[in-house]
This record gives sequence, structure tokens and C-alpha cells, in this order.
Amino acid sequence: MSMRISIIVPVYNNPRDLPECLSSIVASSLPDSEIIVVDDASTDETPSVAAGMGVRVLRLEKNSGPGGARNYGARHAQGDILFFVDADVVIARGAIDRVKEIFEANPDLAAVFGSYDTRPRAQDIVSLYWNLRHHFVHQNGSSKASTFWAGCGAIRRRAFEEMGGFDEKRFPYPSIEDIEIGYRLRRGGHKILLDRSLQGTHLKKWTLRSVVLTDITRRAIPWSRLILETGVAPDDLNLKRGQRASFVLVVLGCLFLGLSLLRIEMLGLSAAALLAVVVLNRNLYGFFLRQRGFLFAAACIPLHLLYYLYSGLSYLYVWITMRCRPRGRSVTGDGTRA
Repeated sequence: MSMRISIIVPVYNNPRDLPECLSSIVASSLPDSEIIVVDDASTDETPSVAAGMGVRVLRLEKNSGPGGARNYGARHAQGDILFFVDADVVIARGAIDRVKEIFEANPDLAAVFGSYDTRPRAQDIVSLYWNLRHHFVHQNGSSKASTFWAGCGAIRRRAFEEMGGFDEKRFPYPSIEDIEIGYRLRRGGHKILLDRSLQGTHLKKWTLRSVVLTDITRRAIPWSRLILETGVAPDDLNLKRGQRASFVLVVLGCLFLGLSLLRIEMLGLSAAALLAVVVLNRNLYGFFLRQRGFLFAAACIPLHLLYYLYSGLSYLYVWITMRCRPRGRSVTGDGTRA
């Protein structure tokens, strides 16, 4: 019996990107696949735009975040494979074929995901940096993945249902709901594959403010909390040993820089720490250089140091707050205290 794939696209107030996203899915769709758009209670013309694309549209009455929207789509899907695609991602031609091929060749595989490609629509420095960093990290991650990414990733239905889907109570907004379900899949003994050929073009435009706020509040803080709660910090993707060392070195570099106001010799320690970060990340900066040239690569270095600074401080903040939490009280999945 042929394996059927359901492509599920959660969307909220994004009529601009949705047509490009759906056009790429329609162009790659298989005869027996289905396309489901879950409108997460949009307040603009997004539902009518989706309906005009000739795909199945489901609508939530209350905004539930992408995790809740994906869960709702999964409950109404008919496929054996649930292929999640973000509304601001244009999948490469043949991506659905590739997903089907992977699952048919690996009957014990629970999930597969890919990465952004190197051609984001927004061409400003911040957007290019964010997207190319994502591409590099995923392309250099272990194929035997320890987590999951739902921007362009698929899960076998039976594994998805066994896990209870995305944790929409804990993550009622765009966050690390996909990373968290990846943790649960691995703890449950399931296999996850990172397939480097499975790629999509990211359409989102980032600003420095949106990058910093999103990375801190929607990624660094909840991911740090997840790591400390589970005790799991796999040596992969954003958590490789070199990246962890870079977090520490940047924080120390900034600390020494501040202390140099009192003792000038601290300035040398600060410079040494930051230089060590550049050396640790030389492969990434070399990638930036090959992709966009010297000026772009040079501009990315302070952006990358800033990323390490706020990520490291976010982890430190979560560690301190969890250590100071009164014993006998824990945080439940919905954020309340038990």
C-alpha cells in the first residue's frame, strides 16, 4: 500500500508569503498527497488567500500558536506522514518526493527534517546572517539528529500520536515546540534524520531588534529551561561543544572588557577571549566569506558575538532562577506551579 503524505501549513496573518509557500507545495505535490492550511485565527485576509489557492483550509477560532495549529491539522489529516512546512518557507521542487523516499527506505524512522537554503528572499545583512547561520548549522549537524525542526520537517503519524503531538499548552506561541517534541521522540527511542538535501527558501525579513527579541524570549530562554529540566544537551547543532565554549568565552570577554576600566591588563584578556571565539567559529566565517564576500563575513562577526552574548546570558539567567526556585515546587507543562 502506498504511503500517503499530508502537508500541513500553519499560518497567522501572513497573506504575503502564503501564496509562494503553497505554490511550491502544489508544484511538488504527489497524486495521493493532501495539503492542509491551518489558519490560526488570523485577523486579516489570510484565510481568503489560502482558500483562493485551492487547498483545504481549516480555521481555529482562537489563536493557539504554530504548535496548536499543527496539532489541529494533524487531527484532520489522512496521511501516514505529517509533513510540516512553515508559511514563510518555499520548499524545493521534489521535496515531497524526497520525504516519501526517505520514509519508505527507512521503516524504523520516526522523523526527518532539513534546513533553509542559501537564497533567502531578504538580502539585508541581518536576514542573510540569520538564515545562512541556520543553513550552516543544519548542514553541519549530525544526520542522526537529536531534535526536530518543523519549518520543513516530517513525522510519521504513529510516532506523532504516540508523543501526543506538539506541546501547545507549554508553547502557545512560536517557540521551541519543535525542538521539544524532538527531545521526546529521542527519549522514546525513536530515530530522527537530518537530511541535508531537504531544503527550503526562507521568505522572512529580520531586523536586529526582531532577531534579538525572538532569540532570547522564544528560543534561548525556553531552550535553556528545557536543557536544565531534562538534563539533555546533545553535542549537535547549536549545542556543539565549540558553540558552548563560544558562549562562555564571549561572556568572559565582555566581563574582562568591563573590568579593564579598573585594570587595563584586563583588556588583553578580553581581546584573547574574543579572538578565541573567532578561531572556534572560523569554519562558519569561512562559509560566510564564500557565500557573500569579505565585507559580509566581517559584518557577521559582531552579529555572531552578540548572538553568543545574549544566548549565554539567557542560559545563566535561567540557571540562576531555577536554582533559586523553592524546593518542592516545579513548573508544569502549562507554566503553572505545582
